[in-house]
Amino acid sequence: MPPTEEGPILMSGKLANQLREGTKKSHSLAENVAFVQCFLKGAVERNSYRQLLGNFYFVYLTLENQLKSLRNHSIVGQLYFPELHRQSSLEKDLSYYWGPHWSQTVKPSTATHHYINRIQEVATSEPSLLVAHSYTRYLGDLSGGQILKKIAQRGMNLPPNQGTHFYDFQDIPNPKAFKAQYRNALDNLPLAAGMTAQVVDEANFAFKLNMALFQELEGSLIKAIGQLLFNNLTFNRNKRRSQWPSELDDAATLQPQD
Repeated sequence: MPPTEEGPILMSGKLANQLREGTKKSHSLAENVAFVQCFLKGAVERNSYRQLLGNFYFVYLTLENQLKSLRNHSIVGQLYFPELHRQSSLEKDLSYYWGPHWSQTVKPSTATHHYINRIQEVATSEPSLLVAHSYTRYLGDLSGGQILKKIAQRGMNLPPNQGTHFYDFQDIPNPKAFKAQYRNALDNLPLAAGMTAQVVDEANFAFKLNMALFQELEGSLIKAIGQLLFNNLTFNRNKRRSQWPSELDDAATLQPQD
């Protein structure tokens, strides 16, 4: 397993809380990725955004295929919630941004290849670690989705219900109740001794993989909006969190946690 900078994470308490507490540093680093800062401030550039959605598509396709194939696994199966899955939603968005033949154009980037390879690796070698990847992506999508949807709509002047299906969870009418259900499932996973720390460690690595997706797009964003504007948008990043809407505290922007 790729180690975190701090080494193994050992904490007491239920898994949901351990994941939350054990990924705080990664959460903070994700908040300060320049691409995310620009997004939150409304600088949403269409080309880099559609590339990001394309990369997300391959990540979710890989993750959801593995979750489905392991739905009878004693650990992974407890977190198999098809209502969370984003593949079909992303396909609608990609069709909007790239046209009906998007699948012939959209390809995974280098950072995306690293991400999907890691998902495939743990699915084969230690399936329980898929819990970390599911947690890192899905609860964040559910937590901050509506806020991020509004930012995308304003930033790109999108028509209603176009290009933002990624943020819509039609089969989850009560996100708050569902997140409580998900955290309860996390807390009741029959993990072997020592596996909890490995799951938290993997969640930190998942954050890094997600951050790489954003960092990879910064060059195209700078080219589109200009170096000066980019610098202004990302200046004084350490003070930015205090200016966020409170709802984003649990969403970690485009790279959230629960």
